[in-house]
Amino acid sequence: MTVEQYDLIIVGGGPIGLACAIEAQKKKLKYLIIEKGAIVNSIFNYPLYMTFFSTAERLEIGNIPFNCLAPKPGRQEALEYYRNIHRYFDFSIHLFEKVTQVIKQENLLFKIATNKSQYEAKNVVIATGFYDIPIHMNVKGEELSHVRHYYKEAHEYAFRNIVVVGANNSSVDAALECWRKGANVTMVIRKSEINNRVKYWVKPDIENRIAEGSIKAYFESNITEIHENEVEIDTPNGKVKIESDFILALTGYKPDLTFLEKMGIQLSDDERKVPTYNPETMETNVTGLFLAGVVCGGMETHKWFIENSRVHANMIVDYITSK
Repeated sequence: MTVEQYDLIIVGGGPIGLACAIEAQKKKLKYLIIEKGAIVNSIFNYPLYMTFFSTAERLEIGNIPFNCLAPKPGRQEALEYYRNIHRYFDFSIHLFEKVTQVIKQENLLFKIATNKSQYEAKNVVIATGFYDIPIHMNVKGEELSHVRHYYKEAHEYAFRNIVVVGANNSSVDAALECWRKGANVTMVIRKSEINNRVKYWVKPDIENRIAEGSIKAYFESNITEIHENEVEIDTPNGKVKIESDFILALTGYKPDLTFLEKMGIQLSDDERKVPTYNPETMETNVTGLFLAGVVCGGMETHKWFIENSRVHANMIVDYITSK
């Protein structure tokens, strides 16, 4: 079987992967994006009514304007924008194809294996984001079917007892939306307050709902066990049990660190698990293997966003073409 060879293979078809492809096109590199799901798959899997923290112009790639009537774009507008980006640039992209292995061969080319085919490339960019793997609570009952680690919309939770775990943007958005659709919402929060990184126009809303008692919150608390119809919570005032029809364990997500390690990328020897890369070129400790976007932060998933990692595309392609 003849294996097609590329100058650059980009693993991940999110905004930063697309930005890398745009730069590769400009420099006339033979490239391919391989994406395991739909185009900008992570944004597709966001809650239906999610609003970005960034303004539209900070989400732009390829110097293509992102026109948006609202002050902040939502999920639907972002999907429309990035679909139009694909229409404009006509990317070389394989959707719904999952990369399973990236190996540096003795001939210095990378062999990229997927669930559908094999490829070779002189250079590889990993732009896989961090939304794939939920951070689990590791408590008894977490595997039950009414425990959810992703949130789409509030309708199915209306008029039910909902426990929302966490105090970041995803948790706060879910708690407010479910409450507004008629759910009885209780939040379980490990820290003593709502996270300061919560969107500035949403944070007062959730704090006021908690203060007035519309949404109940247990601070400095953790779930210790989940049952079919109730949940046990360890609070500063002792253990409590409350009724629960659904648990939204929105405790965050992490990149596929095992995938990075299998490629030979070294991770920091602490809880941050930051991958090794040159901040001037984005090249990892494996020559020809680059990182772009949120995946660069390891477990520090709040460090990189679309708006501040778009520059990775230029850095990587400029370095590849200068060699």
